[in-house]
Amino acid sequence: MTASQPTDLPTDFPTDGRIAAIDYGTVRIGIAICDPAWILASPLEVRPAANWRDDGDYYRGLLKAERVAAFIVGLPIHCDGGESKKSLETREFARWLAEEVRVPVRMFDERFTTADAKNRMTPGGFTRKKKKNRIDAVAAQVLLESFLEACRYKDEVAGVPVDSEPVGGDDISQ
Repeated sequence: MTASQPTDLPTDFPTDGRIAAIDYGTVRIGIAICDPAWILASPLEVRPAANWRDDGDYYRGLLKAERVAAFIVGLPIHCDGGESKKSLETREFARWLAEEVRVPVRMFDERFTTADAKNRMTPGGFTRKKKKNRIDAVAAQVLLESFLEACRYKDEVAGVPVDSEPVGGDDISQ
């Protein structure tokens, strides 16, 4: 499916209920979750990314176990606002997730989330190995906090739908 094809995916993003945020990466996928009132976001876990297309059961299980109402997927955006090849890969993951879980999925700008996560973990005294194993979940937490704040600030649901067009059009190459 391309970004311009119509879908029958759920689009009515809730304004309350638990949201799970995903920091998609080619090696690891970080997951964070918030409370139903959208006040507190917490890192949940890190999953291997190698075979994400085989993880439908995991995400459907997460949906039930954590009573997730919707998902946010971090969209990598360049500082100039354009997208990259990594953005297209993330869009593919987000569309797949929406098809698998059948709840609303939106994408939200993830610029600087990993840097912020590293800064948050520095004073924690984590060993290098523990930091590496946790950084993606903390980045997902930063993403989720940013999304929730943007929703409060704008007084509307932030981010873009999974079937939105990439910024940068045919020029996306890096």
